[in-house]
Amino acid sequence: MEKYLNIIKNSYSGYWNYLKNEVLFPNHWDNYFYGLIAISLIVWILEIIFPWRKNQSIFRKDFWLDIFYMFFNFFLLNLIVLIALSNTAAEILNDILKTIGLSLTKFQLFNVNNLPKWAGLIIFFLISDFVQWNTHRLLHRVPFLWNFHKVHHSVKEMGFAAHLRYHWMEPVVYKSLLYIPIAIIGNYNAKDVAFVYFFAIVIGHLNHANLGWDYGILKFILNNPKMHIWHHVKELPKHVRYGMNYGLTLSIWDYLFKTNYIPHDGKDIELGFEGDDVFPKDFFRQEIYPISKKPK
Repeated sequence: MEKYLNIIKNSYSGYWNYLKNEVLFPNHWDNYFYGLIAISLIVWILEIIFPWRKNQSIFRKDFWLDIFYMFFNFFLLNLIVLIALSNTAAEILNDILKTIGLSLTKFQLFNVNNLPKWAGLIIFFLISDFVQWNTHRLLHRVPFLWNFHKVHHSVKEMGFAAHLRYHWMEPVVYKSLLYIPIAIIGNYNAKDVAFVYFFAIVIGHLNHANLGWDYGILKFILNNPKMHIWHHVKELPKHVRYGMNYGLTLSIWDYLFKTNYIPHDGKDIELGFEGDDVFPKDFFRQEIYPISKKPK
């Protein structure tokens, strides 16, 4: 027990020092705090210059709520719970495996660190994105998980910051299901995968932005605003009752597994979900909603 308490303590102190240095002493290119701000400003400017829904305000509905979610989920949530929880859960899993004479290293298919850097990063990215695509499907198909995912789908007007409006339970689910696949191929440190994460942030911001782009032929590889708008449509067709277009960064999984759906230009479709008119409108009540309501 003392070992786990020390992990929790070190996780808090370590991440606090990291966050403090990110904000106060930005002296490296892979600074997530200012990187997120820079990406957000660039995509917001693109929204202002090339608005798809021209009647949508620059400061759209829930703009400031989503800005708060963006910084809370990307930084403060890690400080409050995620880093400590992730580190402790990983150690507990390793200890359980040791009691039965196993370890994750025994299941390791290969180590991406032994490959050329570019090849390892591509494999890391593809596996991560595929696992997250499947996890996203689960968030829609499992009523218990959908209750948490409703927070993200409560967006009524799309904009870049809607990308990071989600309940704190979602990254717990994503990280839990991603842990073992990443463990069996080896893992890079945060600095090595910074480019992958920045790329995912850019595509995620663009997917939710007020932009009418599909990237031409690249739409079959990259998720895009014209595709992702249909993921947020309020009235789902009967043949896709659990949703569609689950891709986070890549759209290729949806085309491969036939979960793609773009019937027409979705510029003016209504967003949300059935019953969203009574869904909480503020951060605190949205956070407690899933534990106060039974899943349907």
